[in-house]
Amino acid sequence: MATIKHTERPVPAWAERLAHLMPLIGLPVCLWRLPIGFGFQMGMATDPDPHSLWITVPYVCALSLLSEAFALTCLGLVRWWGETVPPWVPFAGGRRIPPMLVIVPATVAGLLLTGLLADYLLCMFEVAGLSDVPYDNGWWKLLADVVGGLFCLWGPMVLAMTWAYYRRRCHGPAVAAQ
Repeated sequence: MATIKHTERPVPAWAERLAHLMPLIGLPVCLWRLPIGFGFQMGMATDPDPHSLWITVPYVCALSLLSEAFALTCLGLVRWWGETVPPWVPFAGGRRIPPMLVIVPATVAGLLLTGLLADYLLCMFEVAGLSDVPYDNGWWKLLADVVGGLFCLWGPMVLAMTWAYYRRRCHGPAVAAQ
C-alpha cells in the first residue's frame, strides 16, 4: 500500500487552487486551436492553406497536448514530488530536489508566458502598429479575446505559484504559515 506523502511545509490554499486551475484555464485555448489545425478558421478572415494541413494538424495537436502537460507539471510547485524525487526514479529516487532547480525554470517559464500577455495586449489594443488577425464578426473576435485572455493568465499564475514555492522551500515555517 502506498504511503501518502506531504510537502515539508504547508502549501498556501491559494497556490493549491491556482495549480488546479492551470489545466482548466489552458483547456479553452487548446480546444480553440484544434479546429484551426483542421482548416476551420474560427471566424478569422484568412484563407487556410489546404496543402499545409499535414503539418498543421500534428503541430496543433502536439502544442495542445504540451500545453496541458505543462499545466499539469505546475502541480509540482504544490506537491511533494516538487520537493523530493519520486522513489521509483532510478539512481535519484528519494533525494531532495534543490529549490533553485525548480524555481529558476519556473520563473523563466512564468516570465516568458507573461511576455506573451504583453504581446497579446499590444495586439489586442493595436498599440505600436501591432494588430490582431481580422475576424468575420465581433462574436468570433470576442471568443478569441476571451480564450486568449484566459491563456494570458498562465504567466502571472506560474510566477505566483513559484513565489509561494520559494517562500515555502527557502524560508522558515513562520513565513509559510501566512
